[in-house]
Amino acid sequence: MRAVVVYKWARDPGGATVRGDGSVEWRSPKLVAGEDDHAALAVARQVAETGGGQLVGLTVGDGDASWALARGVAEAVTVPDAPVQADQAATAAVLAAAVQASGGADVVLIGDAEEHAQVPTTLAGHLGVPALLGVLDATVVDGRVQVRRAVDGQVETLTVTGPVVLAVAAEGPEGRAPGMKELLAARKRPVTALAFADLDLAATAGLTETGTRLPEQGTARLFRGDPADTARELVAALRTEGVL
Repeated sequence: MRAVVVYKWARDPGGATVRGDGSVEWRSPKLVAGEDDHAALAVARQVAETGGGQLVGLTVGDGDASWALARGVAEAVTVPDAPVQADQAATAAVLAAAVQASGGADVVLIGDAEEHAQVPTTLAGHLGVPALLGVLDATVVDGRVQVRRAVDGQVETLTVTGPVVLAVAAEGPEGRAPGMKELLAARKRPVTALAFADLDLAATAGLTETGTRLPEQGTARLFRGDPADTARELVAALRTEGVL
């Protein structure tokens, strides 16, 4: 069973400051993987270990192949010249093409991040396979993938036959960072760099930022005094606002 884990490489949201005009100031230019990427990789290792298959890391743009290689991935695939866009549909198309160009996958794992909520399902659509969101863990039993995922405050257990995209929910930061031994071993593992032109994808115009502003802030009004009087004041205020 071949598993491919997708991870992004971006600035740490914790290092962002929102200015008064709504623009973002980054305190550090350093790029890192997100918590959801750590979670996806952890579940990908479970799938590879229980399924006895190959585990491949996939990233695009400025993604660091050694990040996944030092954390148990056997080989890495990158698309270094792929346009990194805010357009999630375009990103998913690049990822799907890279998965197919690198040999396909029985299971594709990706972080279930709120800021990229459309990518997992769009990726699955391009691959023509189902997608499961909110995944907590997954193992392979008798050639089928058993998945536990969070749904409406409950934990659902599913058994999947055939290729699937699993979007893994982050439950916390990485437990243990790789040591020197893992970092040195990562240098010896293969990295395949795919050219964007070879993915047979048309370049899209992408998104253009035209300006920024802070979201409008709501106001609150507190009614005090006699309950009957405050009730009348509340009703009058709601009528003035057009609610009633």
